[in-house]
Amino acid sequence: MRQSVTVRAPAKVNLQLAVGPLRPDGYHDLATVFHAVGLYDDVIAEPADDISVTLAEPDPEVPLDGGNLAVRAANALAEATGMAEGVRLRLVKRIPVAAGLAGGSADAAATLVACDALWGTALSRDELAEIAATLGSDVPFALLGGTAIGTGRGTLLSPVLARGEFHWVLAVAAEGLSTPTVYRECDRLREAAGAEVPDPAVDDALMAALRSGDAKALGAALSNDLQEAAVGLRPALAQTLGAAAELGALGAIVSGSGPTVAFLVRSPEAAIDVAVGLTAMGLCRDAKRAGGPVPGAKVLRT
Repeated sequence: MRQSVTVRAPAKVNLQLAVGPLRPDGYHDLATVFHAVGLYDDVIAEPADDISVTLAEPDPEVPLDGGNLAVRAANALAEATGMAEGVRLRLVKRIPVAAGLAGGSADAAATLVACDALWGTALSRDELAEIAATLGSDVPFALLGGTAIGTGRGTLLSPVLARGEFHWVLAVAAEGLSTPTVYRECDRLREAAGAEVPDPAVDDALMAALRSGDAKALGAALSNDLQEAAVGLRPALAQTLGAAAELGALGAIVSGSGPTVAFLVRSPEAAIDVAVGLTAMGLCRDAKRAGGPVPGAKVLRT
């Protein structure tokens, strides 16, 4: 057995998040366009008697018990393969927690790849993706990476051609937002409005912008059905979103359930200007620059 496996997995931005009506089971059908960006968590897996997780740097917001998504991923892989081995997982987190960037899902995807390599279970990526789909809507995409359409609960993926590289600034808020809370607020706002909610569908203009590599057109096509709910819960996000034009960004969108706001910009140089501007205006706790699309979870070293 290998003595250590290190796997890196990326954050994601939802270029579009269309949310269907509330289903009887409490979930929503989604049509989303995932986009993996170059902001990463690493998972280091080592042999152990049981399954446990630690953090390279302590963070009170990250659970260190069975509620941690990486621990759940290791347990799910062990159960699916009949593996009786344990693993000690060490998370090196650079993706902000509860920020709408799928950091926990990245950890879960990296854990599946790391444990598969450590334990020698030799599952295919499709088999790992089946396990990933049981863990959460964003986990299969963290395995795949790139740009992809997600349907159903977001776990049914179709890769998308995205020409060229896009440049982002991620404005990270001081406090996180709970995904279930944002969905409940979205449902409440819709019920109050009394409007019929259509079935979710991917926007043709957004897909055309990705195929052509037209960053300006992509910025105009960004959309998120959860954005109104996220702004309602965190009113300061309205000011952050409103800074896009002032700072010269091509577009801005709340990523996933928020509260991170993703700014699409023209170039790496423009990203520096926007990040500095956001910080100077006091609109975020941190402004991270990242390019995309990037690959999904991959082994760095064994």
